[in-house]
Amino acid sequence: MTDMTQATTSGGGSWLTSLADWTVSLMEVIGPVGAGAAIALENLFPPLPSEVVLPMAGLTASRGSFTLAEALIWTTIGSVVGAYVLYGLGRWLGAERLRRIAGRMPLMKVEDVDKTVAWFQRHGAVAVFFGRMIPLFRSLISVPAGVSGMKWWTFGLLTAAGSLVWNTIFVMAGFLLGENWHVIEAYADVFQYIVIGLIVAAVAWFVVVRVRAAAQNRRREQLDGA
Repeated sequence: MTDMTQATTSGGGSWLTSLADWTVSLMEVIGPVGAGAAIALENLFPPLPSEVVLPMAGLTASRGSFTLAEALIWTTIGSVVGAYVLYGLGRWLGAERLRRIAGRMPLMKVEDVDKTVAWFQRHGAVAVFFGRMIPLFRSLISVPAGVSGMKWWTFGLLTAAGSLVWNTIFVMAGFLLGENWHVIEAYADVFQYIVIGLIVAAVAWFVVVRVRAAAQNRRREQLDGA
């Protein structure tokens, strides 16, 4: 095991530390392109936290394996490439196909798709730019962008700009903290759990509202038929 990889293991045996070790090994083998590849994978698999992958690019740059500029450029390229895959998925699905799917799913309505698409057509630019700075949403925001038909170049520019801001914060943190990058790991865990908690709460609220509405509709139909 190289000195670089050994440096990342000093913080414990969590799965985030294992991810950090793998990321550093990848960058040691193929250079800054490895940082881009890791971030592209993070976009496709949202549970992989960019808050850990990005500091590793900064750490590796601080050790001289490649420059800070290369770390920022390649991680941003990786962000855009990964986002385009999900954007393409959204374009392939399209609003019409999603309407058919929504019509067959319990608790879902066709109108939900129409409202989402209409909202995204009005606020999509802001959603894509700032969505690149929120865990999990970093990836998911690409799908409605494709479904709503956002122009590919607009999506690419907004994704690159938002990703560059986010990537710079965490790459620079890893570059400046160096071997003490584990300080970021603690905050990354908390931040991701907060976002997951908010998503779970929102889904639970949605389910409760829809179940209550369905129950009220059944009671109303029973009274009308009595």
